[in-house]
Amino acid sequence: MTHKRLSDITQRIIDRSRDTRAAYVERVNAMRNDGPSRQRLSCGNLAHGFAASSEKEKQQLMDTGAPNIGIVTAYNDMLSAHQPYVDYPEKIKTAALANGVTAQVAGGVPAMCDGVTQGRDGMDLSLFSRDVIAMSTAVSLSHDMFDAVHCLGICDKIVPGLMIGSLSFGHLPTVFVPAGPMPSGLPNSEKVKVRQLFAEGKVGRKELLKAEMDSYHSPGTCTFYGTANSNQMLMEMMGMQLPGSSFVNPGTGMRDALTTEATNQLVKLTQGGDQYTPIADVIDEKAVVNGIIGLLATGGSTNHTIHLTAIARAAGVIIDWQDMADLSEIIPLMCRVYPNGLADVNRFQAVGGMGFLIRSLLSEGLMHEDVTTIMGKGMSHFAKEPFLEGDKIEWRDAPEKSLDEDVLRPAGSAFSKTGGMALLKGNLGRCVIKVSAVKPENRKVKAPARVFYRQEDLQAAFKAGELDRDFVAVVRFQGPKANGMPELHKLTPPLGVLQDRGFKVALVTDGRMSGASGKIPAAIHLTPEALDGGPISLVRDGDMIELDADAGKLELLVSEEELASRQPEQTDISNSHYGMGRELFAPLRAEVGLAEEGATVFRW
Repeated sequence: MTHKRLSDITQRIIDRSRDTRAAYVERVNAMRNDGPSRQRLSCGNLAHGFAASSEKEKQQLMDTGAPNIGIVTAYNDMLSAHQPYVDYPEKIKTAALANGVTAQVAGGVPAMCDGVTQGRDGMDLSLFSRDVIAMSTAVSLSHDMFDAVHCLGICDKIVPGLMIGSLSFGHLPTVFVPAGPMPSGLPNSEKVKVRQLFAEGKVGRKELLKAEMDSYHSPGTCTFYGTANSNQMLMEMMGMQLPGSSFVNPGTGMRDALTTEATNQLVKLTQGGDQYTPIADVIDEKAVVNGIIGLLATGGSTNHTIHLTAIARAAGVIIDWQDMADLSEIIPLMCRVYPNGLADVNRFQAVGGMGFLIRSLLSEGLMHEDVTTIMGKGMSHFAKEPFLEGDKIEWRDAPEKSLDEDVLRPAGSAFSKTGGMALLKGNLGRCVIKVSAVKPENRKVKAPARVFYRQEDLQAAFKAGELDRDFVAVVRFQGPKANGMPELHKLTPPLGVLQDRGFKVALVTDGRMSGASGKIPAAIHLTPEALDGGPISLVRDGDMIELDADAGKLELLVSEEELASRQPEQTDISNSHYGMGRELFAPLRAEVGLAEEGATVFRW
């Protein structure tokens, strides 16, 4: 039986979304077709659409009523996570032909690596790349040649962008095809130690680079549980990719078999198959709630407090941070995967993985079973895991017990009775904090503010020895309208060093932190942002700030009279608007909405 509080919160979302969801479904229904889409194209249109296909494919596309799969790929060979996609289209085409259907690469979408752009000017484009990817997906599918979609994408903004774009073609069945994490290298905890030593000047760049290379060493997703791997978890929790497919390493027989099986399953979902299931039927209010549950139960990336909100709105579903906070009160933290623990995602997969997680949540009534997935009705399909029988996939029940309860525990005996995120509210606005990796003794900080306008300024102050004390770092003008809301990943090492030295430190910002952020109490995504005249623009050096993650409180301890007398601080941010292509994104900065509404330029 579903937990009553879960049912109540879900019903609240359904009621709030009634009009927007109905409007979305109406639009989708208007796009539904009888038979393959290409049959409505003129001869000239159609000839252009398969001019480059093989003769066999041309005959099939011309003469049969069989479906045609559109492949939208984020392949590039600079991203380790996406390099394995190099031969996926051919594998998918082979599997499609074996099923009597065809497949074509509909288009490519950009895929940037936040790991490369962290602390660089290019990071100012990162968040907006999600909306660009959504639009690129729409362009790819706009040829109206396709009856189903395979999405090839893994990393931070790519999966949310592909989801938003695919949902605008809600009448098409859609299956995501992951590529899996790289094998384990240098433990993430050791890498972080080297980063902190470098921040202190105790090791040089050569030692730092070696540690990074030993950690990020081969094709596949980075092995820590940041945004990329949170994406894969989310796709399983929302029923959008094969059960147990998220964390299988690239270049293995199982990985290849899962790719073939993903196409086999997609064919079944087409109108010509036996279980027509468009993406609009999969992504509804309950699926979105299951996604939130996954984030909370695993201690997933805080970036999804933005991304999942935007995905939901693309399907006509309206959620907010209060929904996430309320669900966090009943969803236990079941995982300790770096940065929330020492294990990586390969270890998580080995000890039980997603199948065990979902099985346990369902058994406790902490997840919606009654949903539509790409596998059929019910999330119980995802309480299974794949095994190879020859070259074929066989689905077996997920294990009943975790093989390592230091990494993965049942819902009934979890690491914490509450989830890994919290909503903070107060006179500075609304923001989120990831607490799953923050020790209880560090979750409450009351200290004077030190205001910065760039993360580089904080780093400089740290190196100058100015920050050896208790303080709350206020880093402002980092919101989506100001500079595209880059991740402030470079702040983690110096603040981590200071916390290890025994100082009470915290971060308050209208920007983002990496999905891999860990032990520092970081109040992030603060809205309204400084550029909008949010209260964060009124903070002065020395003002006392109280952050209490357990109580959900963020307060500037300054009288209302004093605040009323202050004018919002201003700063010249024009140098963030030019160079590295940033001038091209001015229209997006001008139109972007609030972080709690998904920080998107789209209006639904």
